[in-house]
Amino acid sequence: MRRALETSDENPSRRDAIPFIPRGARIMTNALDLRDLRYAYPDGRVALDGVSLSVAEGERVAILGPNGAGKSTLLLHLNGLLPARLPHDASVHVFGRPLIEETADAARRAVGLLFQDPDDQFLCPTVREEVRFGPEQFGWTEARIAEETARALAQAGIPDFGARAPHHLSRGEKRRVCLAAVLACAPRLLALDEPTSDLDPRGKRELRALLRALPVTMLLATHDLELAVEICPRSVLLDAGRVVADGPTIALLSDEPLMLAHGLERPHLLAHRHPHPPLPDAP
Repeated sequence: MRRALETSDENPSRRDAIPFIPRGARIMTNALDLRDLRYAYPDGRVALDGVSLSVAEGERVAILGPNGAGKSTLLLHLNGLLPARLPHDASVHVFGRPLIEETADAARRAVGLLFQDPDDQFLCPTVREEVRFGPEQFGWTEARIAEETARALAQAGIPDFGARAPHHLSRGEKRRVCLAAVLACAPRLLALDEPTSDLDPRGKRELRALLRALPVTMLLATHDLELAVEICPRSVLLDAGRVVADGPTIALLSDEPLMLAHGLERPHLLAHRHPHPPLPDAP
């Protein structure tokens, strides 16, 4: 399942070739590059054990794995929330820039992180203030802040929640508020940790429709394997802090022995998926 390198020892000329770039052409950079990312918690537990992967701008990638695989820890590295002190030799590169102390602010503007527990994300007494908080830190005009706040609340399906207190909402409603707060900052990369947790079936359908419509790069850590199938063409399987598989989502999740070996199951959506038979040749 691992993606093959484009070069090989059998074809060294391709490895060494310098590509021709037309004048004025835009040079595309990856949205995210992780290079041998390692992290252990203070108690000594290893959470990430040499994770390397790249995500192209515009890709939607699901991060899958059992509890304790390192999914949440990985997401917390994407905008510098972990480690407590950023190293000088960065293992994380965001849109081509190493994530170090000097670039942390720019990375946090580019990467919008939705926490697994919505209560960890609340800072303000009302929903509107909560959603406005991020844009206010950017120095935007009041008109733009109000516009982005209204847009994000509508996108999250809670346009009339502005005056409500976040801590009085249901878990599913809190999650929508957190998502709106992230979207209001107009990030280029969304890192979502279990976004469908606590949502009822209608809420999950609405969230899937919202995520499909967002024109941003997306990293989605989830146990909701049907969400992964519907949203992410590519999936990365983590276990014990290591990448054990990386490939097309449907192919990866259809590999039942692989799923069972790493604490997962083939999703119901794929268990009943049958290829359409070919049309008969015209007489």
